Amino acid sequence: MVAKVANISDHSPDIAEMERIFKAQRAAYNAHPMPSAEERISTIKRMKNAIIRHEEALVDAVNRDFGTRCPTETRFVELVSLVEVVKYHVKNVRKWMKPEKRSMPVNMRPGKAKIIRQPLGVVGIIVPWNYPYFLALDAAIAALTAGNRVMIKMSEFTPHAAEAMKAMLAEIYPEDQVAVITGEADVGIAFTKLPFDHLIFTGSTNVGKHVMAAAAENLTPVTLELGGKSPVIIHESYPLKEAAERISWGKCINAGQTCVAPDYIMVHRSQQEEFASVFSEVVSSWYPTKLNNDDYTSVVNERQLSRLKSYLKDAEEKGAKVVPINPAREDFSTSGKMPITMVFDTTPDMLIEQNEIFGPLLMIKTYDTLEEAVQYVNDRPRPLALYYFDNDHDRADYVMTHTHSGGGCINDTLTHVAIEDIPFGGIGPSGMGHYHGYEGFLTFSKSKGIVQKSKINATKLLFPPWNRRIHKMVLKMAFKPD
Repeated sequence: MVAKVANISDHSPDIAEMERIFKAQRAAYNAHPMPSAEERISTIKRMKNAIIRHEEALVDAVNRDFGTRCPTETRFVELVSLVEVVKYHVKNVRKWMKPEKRSMPVNMRPGKAKIIRQPLGVVGIIVPWNYPYFLALDAAIAALTAGNRVMIKMSEFTPHAAEAMKAMLAEIYPEDQVAVITGEADVGIAFTKLPFDHLIFTGSTNVGKHVMAAAAENLTPVTLELGGKSPVIIHESYPLKEAAERISWGKCINAGQTCVAPDYIMVHRSQQEEFASVFSEVVSSWYPTKLNNDDYTSVVNERQLSRLKSYLKDAEEKGAKVVPINPAREDFSTSGKMPITMVFDTTPDMLIEQNEIFGPLLMIKTYDTLEEAVQYVNDRPRPLALYYFDNDHDRADYVMTHTHSGGGCINDTLTHVAIEDIPFGGIGPSGMGHYHGYEGFLTFSKSKGIVQKSKINATKLLFPPWNRRIHKMVLKMAFKPD
């Protein structure tokens, strides 16, 4: 069956071009549906070498989109991570591609059962603005390792990064193998309506619902990497200075514009003031100034900045205590930057509690018992990440097995996302499906079960007419109680 592309391009040349590329990729896949391991390795190695060649252009482009995007963060969090992803896939692709033997039941022997992993076809990737390179290419590498063709829709909020990505990939891939799609929201909506063989979206929960609804029209399977409010729980026995440093690392990167950044911290009631003081000291030592500091990233655009300011205004009006960490007492009123800001005494009717923060704001909450903290997390929508700080292994196991989240860390934040050998993905409102590493290879492959019978056809003994002695004997053996 050949998938049909809906006629949605009558008034948009950009959408018509996107549809043309989709048809070209589908035709290319049909002509070569099972690339060899050597072909796949060659394909993804090109990605690594291109990233290295285009490093400066990629860093400069995303810096222009943000106004200020820390170049070292871009290199470490996006580009270095992608180079490591390529190395991991090159190392493992042959092993992943091997047919997997499965057992045959006695009544089906002689014969063999196996699973082969086939490419799905054409994979669509919808990329957010916060990490445009890593969130595009990590998924693309997994899809290419699985043997697919790939179309990448970049965010309209990072146009320079989108053009830099498009130029880099056009240099190393034909458009019927990998293509970058740019354009405004109308192009993005049309992208979701294409009959992909798999669609992966990273972004907000609300937009994820629309993406899933559009994909359902074509019965396109989806992987949704959403967000939610990722909590941190600090046990009272854990050193607060150590916790503050590790949490600051996860919150300050990209000025908190990270889907797995800590949204709120739960600290023992007796330690709230001490933790706030230590956390403020750590952030101040790392970023003594921010306005003219290239180490500290701006909020991506005015729309996002206004959203974050509205959260603070709403919280203050409803009784919250707002404490910006601003050691140099700089004036941010006309800047695209916003200081890391602690918010205390929040309540459920506040916007900051109702929505994912996705910026440099951090709620500080208290608990009296660990069970109370766990219950607080479980009473709310399941987050994309959960972080727990405690050197007691039994308590750490208790927290991780008695809460649900897409993933998480014990005694750290964010770093689980960079481990390619473990799956990454949300649960419930924070998403569905997994990718990274082997799980990504599986997500973008069809696991096809195959039975191969021998020349001896033992099944012939069970042919009709039914209720012969052999049938009764087999049934008696099958239903014999233990």
